[in-house]
Amino acid sequence: MPLKNLSVLLPGIKWLHGYTAQDAVADLIAGITVGLTVLPQGLAYATLAGLEPQYGLYSSFVGGIVYAMLGSCRQVTIGPTALLALMTSRHTGLGLDSGPAYGILLCLISGVVELAMAVLKLGALVDLISLPVTVGFTSATAVIIGTSQLKGLLGLRGGSGSDFINTMRSVFGNLQQVRRGDLTLGLVSISVLLLLRKLKTVNLAQRVRNLRAQQVLSGSIWVVSTGRNALVVLVSSVLAYSQCESQDSCPFILTGKVKSGLPSLALPKFETTILGKNETEVPQNFQQMAKLGPSMLILPIIAVLGNVAISKAFGGAGLSPTRELVALSLSNICGAFCSSMPVTGSFSRSAVNHASGVRTPIGGCYTSVLVLLALSLLAPYFQYIPKAALSAVIISAVIFMIEFEVLRPLWRCSRRELLPGAITFVMSLAVGVEIGLLLGVGADVAFLVYRAARPVLTVSKLQTINGMCYILIRPKHSSLYFPAIEWVRSGISKALSTHGTAPVVLDCAHVHDFDFTAARGMGSLYKELAKVNVPLFLMSAHKDIGVILKESTNIDFPTIDCPNDLDILLEQMPDFVLHLQVTAPLVESRMLHTVEANATELSKLTTSSA
Repeated sequence: MPLKNLSVLLPGIKWLHGYTAQDAVADLIAGITVGLTVLPQGLAYATLAGLEPQYGLYSSFVGGIVYAMLGSCRQVTIGPTALLALMTSRHTGLGLDSGPAYGILLCLISGVVELAMAVLKLGALVDLISLPVTVGFTSATAVIIGTSQLKGLLGLRGGSGSDFINTMRSVFGNLQQVRRGDLTLGLVSISVLLLLRKLKTVNLAQRVRNLRAQQVLSGSIWVVSTGRNALVVLVSSVLAYSQCESQDSCPFILTGKVKSGLPSLALPKFETTILGKNETEVPQNFQQMAKLGPSMLILPIIAVLGNVAISKAFGGAGLSPTRELVALSLSNICGAFCSSMPVTGSFSRSAVNHASGVRTPIGGCYTSVLVLLALSLLAPYFQYIPKAALSAVIISAVIFMIEFEVLRPLWRCSRRELLPGAITFVMSLAVGVEIGLLLGVGADVAFLVYRAARPVLTVSKLQTINGMCYILIRPKHSSLYFPAIEWVRSGISKALSTHGTAPVVLDCAHVHDFDFTAARGMGSLYKELAKVNVPLFLMSAHKDIGVILKESTNIDFPTIDCPNDLDILLEQMPDFVLHLQVTAPLVESRMLHTVEANATELSKLTTSSA
């Protein structure tokens, strides 16, 4: 097959065209750097997901290979993340061997849903999640993830889970069982991780005069700061090995045995057994396993949201969301055949990849090779990693997911948007992240529907250049749909009741669309006004608006370009009689709207001729 035709099926092939030795070296360095980051994170995220540590490594190599062939942004790295691990943990605590089965099945279902979204071009669904809702969701998950690691940090045994309230109740109820060794190691690890993160912002190289020494010092600081997770895990593992080999009682709770070797290439299990009441084994078929609730839809959408956001952040707005969806979906589908839990793009590892100077997505292949080597050669040594160190790695990462900085601009600019974000945050902590996200999106959609149904109307009574009074109605929205037409009719009726009889001018300069129901409502309004000799004019109406109204109502609505055209048109209407006041409103209204003119004294403004 020619290279050009092959690149249609595998877009990543284009990276191989003109691939130089310099590109290979740059990708190799970036791949190893990201690998040193993903190894401790993969182990930690598998524990967070309620799975054995090796499943985090199983999830860390397939995505790099698949994305290298299909992806379009060289910086993106695909693998396990804290957020998806937390959402996976909601389905892995049913006992026996069901945890891996449910986690792998969720990975497969996520890939299938993402592929369906790509085929149907539904990537725009992520646009329904506003920034305040996203901030509330990520901040809540950061709090839940952080608190779920308190048991590991304090040396308390038992699963952490994903329930914030029960986790905190369990932690406070067992504070008397805190292990000093784990607590000390965890606090020291967090302190070191935060200091090393800050180290790369300190410009120590400027204090050295020699240029070569400056480069060596800067490079060393960058390597230490970037590989801080691996460094802390390595040092704590050596400490645990020395303490636990020579003493009968180990001062730390260790990760335990990690299965060595590569995962078997096989279909995900479509049946399993869970631990039922009275410690009995309860078989589960595929239909029972597939009842994963909102996670079947929420988890893929969150994965897509994160991956597209990372791609746009590093690759610009020219990337194809559909192509990113295909790459992500196949990463999950192929990963499910290698015992992977759900994966998506990782912002922290993508930032490391970018800072390491990666040139093509092939850097992900080098990361995958390093993970496979670790599974083959280093797995026996992973059992000495203290759980407190892994908890410190997770806590140090999720601290920066809590976005306090958006509160101040939101408070100043749009306090209304704080409500969906607050609903998402509070309900995610109280009842779960999936329900919290759905409620936050629902609140946002409700506000959008309310704004469409209750557009802001600015009402003014003005005069033409010849002294003719008229009432100007100016909607502040670009469309008038069926929920809003009664609101507009009531607003016009209230304006006539307040200001007396005068021609009504509906400013359509910013209105670009009517639906059929709204158009028919405008026709009824026109006829009702005509019965009391009140003409209705459309000002600055687009041609499409006139066509919609004509076809829907069979009425030729008089249109004007500016208010001064009223003088000429009204002279051609002998039936128009100026009344002081309309005796009854056209429609009964209890609604309120914005009024620019003072209700007791009419403003007299003169507008110049267009």
